[in-house]
Amino acid sequence: MERHQLNRRKWLKSGLLATAGLGLLPSWVRAKASGITVGSPDVRQALPHTDSAGMADLAARLSANENPYGPPPVVRQAITDAISLGNRYGHGDAAVLIDLIARKEGVTADHIMLGPGSTDLLEKTAITLFLKGGNVVSADPSYMSLMNTARAIGASWKPVPLTADFAHDLSGMEAAVDAQTRLVYVCNPNNPTGSITAAGPLAAFCARVSQRVPVFIDEAYLDFLDDYAGNTMVGLVAEGHDVIVARTFSKIYGMAGLRIGYIVAKPERIARLTGMVRGTMGLCVTSIQAAIASLKGGGAFCGECRELNAAARDYTVREVTALGYRIIPSYTNFLLFPMGEQLAGDDFLAKMRAEGVGVRVFTIQQKQWCRVSIGKMHEMELFVSAFKRVMA
Repeated sequence: MERHQLNRRKWLKSGLLATAGLGLLPSWVRAKASGITVGSPDVRQALPHTDSAGMADLAARLSANENPYGPPPVVRQAITDAISLGNRYGHGDAAVLIDLIARKEGVTADHIMLGPGSTDLLEKTAITLFLKGGNVVSADPSYMSLMNTARAIGASWKPVPLTADFAHDLSGMEAAVDAQTRLVYVCNPNNPTGSITAAGPLAAFCARVSQRVPVFIDEAYLDFLDDYAGNTMVGLVAEGHDVIVARTFSKIYGMAGLRIGYIVAKPERIARLTGMVRGTMGLCVTSIQAAIASLKGGGAFCGECRELNAAARDYTVREVTALGYRIIPSYTNFLLFPMGEQLAGDDFLAKMRAEGVGVRVFTIQQKQWCRVSIGKMHEMELFVSAFKRVMA
């Protein structure tokens, strides 16, 4: 057994995870040939026809939860200025960014690890924690990146269904933790549902459970909340709890294509992660300088985006609800709602694409759900008009 684990560790460190064969890849990768991605036995996702070169000709690209307003001018200028540094590694610049993030989050620099987007850090955390198997506990449905990576290297997943109001079932998740659990994952606000779990009960849950196993809180969408500072779990890290909090510049900061994010965790946890995988080596100086500029001068931009997103989201909720559909209350830049059975997922996507609109379809417990990202107001008006025609 020890020899087997050693071989697996060598295999991972050799960089072959991405090319080791379909049998070792996450289920969502294996299923692409059939046009369906698989999260769990109860969740399937029809691949959007717009995840290809055809994206450019869409009138409304509403399938990837991107911020349609960014990056802001201050970030664009920083990227332009940084291009001349492209022949140099960005380690010094990364240290500056880490210091800025540490001050923002109220911790010291040794609590921070950078990565090319928060998804990369989710997967690196999985690689470091599940080399010897074990299980990960999370909600179902949820964002599957960490769980898929864990399963790809031999761990198992213990899904716990969301509650009736689409919050995390914290008592159920706590009860699911056993001697083989290596991590509990919480995406809050949750993707793909857009729902939120209240900060008070979640903080109490994290404080208790992190005494047994680390708890990973994915806060990629937290900045879309008006009271985002009152809902983050970063304070638990500062108090010494074994909690890992992921944040990203991909969403409200408008930098999805620039690929930069970070985690906040206990220094011992950061040291364990960076002892096995590298964070700043995967970043380029343009992305680092963009993040620095965003933190120094992007506050007003984020506030404007929050207001614009809320207005376009509220409009879409009113229009779709008036058609008789029930939308899950969203605290993010996307909406999820059951869309009925008159069209198969692929047919719906194709018809919406013919209207110039890209969205996503999930099948959850045998029901079809549409997930639409929030774009600019005119894009949401296009979505509503197209949706009415397609579903008529």
